[in-house]
Amino acid sequence: MRWVIWIFVLGALATGLTLLASLNTGYVLVALPGHRIELSLNFALILAVAGFAAAYLLVRLLVTTVELPARVARFRAERRRTAAHSALIEALRDFFAGSYARAEKNVNRAVALGEPADLGAVIAARAAHELRAPDRRDAYLAQQAADPAKPDAALAISEAQVLLDERRPEDALAALARLPTKHTASLRLELRARQRLGHWDLVPALVDQLEKRAVFGKDRADAERSHAWCQLLEREAGDAAALAAIWKRVPEAYRRDTAVAAAAAAAFHALGRCAEAQEVIERSLESDWDGGLVNLYGECSGPDTLRQIERAERWLKDHRADGTLLLALGRLCARQQLWGKAQSYLEASIAIEPTYSAHLELARLHEQLDRPDAARGQYRASLDLAVLQLNRLSGGRRRKPL
Repeated sequence: MRWVIWIFVLGALATGLTLLASLNTGYVLVALPGHRIELSLNFALILAVAGFAAAYLLVRLLVTTVELPARVARFRAERRRTAAHSALIEALRDFFAGSYARAEKNVNRAVALGEPADLGAVIAARAAHELRAPDRRDAYLAQQAADPAKPDAALAISEAQVLLDERRPEDALAALARLPTKHTASLRLELRARQRLGHWDLVPALVDQLEKRAVFGKDRADAERSHAWCQLLEREAGDAAALAAIWKRVPEAYRRDTAVAAAAAAAFHALGRCAEAQEVIERSLESDWDGGLVNLYGECSGPDTLRQIERAERWLKDHRADGTLLLALGRLCARQQLWGKAQSYLEASIAIEPTYSAHLELARLHEQLDRPDAARGQYRASLDLAVLQLNRLSGGRRRKPL
């Protein structure tokens, strides 16, 4: 329908121009030396319009001819940029898809076509690292010389990542130290490096920052901090002064954590400071019941065993079916030479949860009471349970003799 309308419009326009030209009777006289040229006004107008169009086309042709080399160069450059960008996108797609060989090949092609060399080197280095090609990886990273004035965050993070994968945390920290500010990725890598180096005193502060940035949830952050405090306490287990100093630094919330309390109590117990160990265990058990702490409580030979027995018997009111608590009470009563109570607690512990430890304690009790036959029976039961547990842990396999 549209083309029909155009036909009518063009026809009407041609008719109008024809009628207008027929009414125009003027002429144009061109006088030249020795010549006189007389043209109708209509024809002169047509010549003027045609001449202007011809001149315009000629000028455009000349301009296009002059600009042709530059246009060809721009076209080639644009096509090169498009190909480079496509190669870079393809390299990134291959990298995240796990096609590291293709990613390395495509990113090298993208750099050759004009993509930024620093970005390409980082991607190629990470791809070579995944392909276990350290020589190529190091060559890519060496292409980007570290400028202290303008540190490249991508380069520093990539270096730290590959160094950590190679178990070189000191070098990873050196790479991260080039960054003027610590962002989330650098904090996570620094945390890994500090943990591998055993810098546990610096871990809680790093975990605090990662928790504020919502990298770690509360449970994960608490677990990381708890592990750090446990490692610090275990590290200072042989030095009474250092252990006491570390324990004072532990926040109150983590003093009641069962894992931290167990590490502290075990360290104090190993140093013979059972009073401190008992206090740590009692405060932790007030917040959260833990069998490991109860067992350690029974092993602590403090200055006031009767007070320990009274405390444990109060716990027994709420934990009557706890075999570990009964075992601890049996040990404490035996230490205080309350033979009857010790035997009843140990037998109750075995009835609820037979363990080689309970059988062993009962065997020692029978020895103290001069009951050799009963002691041998308990020793045998203890050995059987110990062997059974060992078989479960080892799957029944024996180590081949050297």
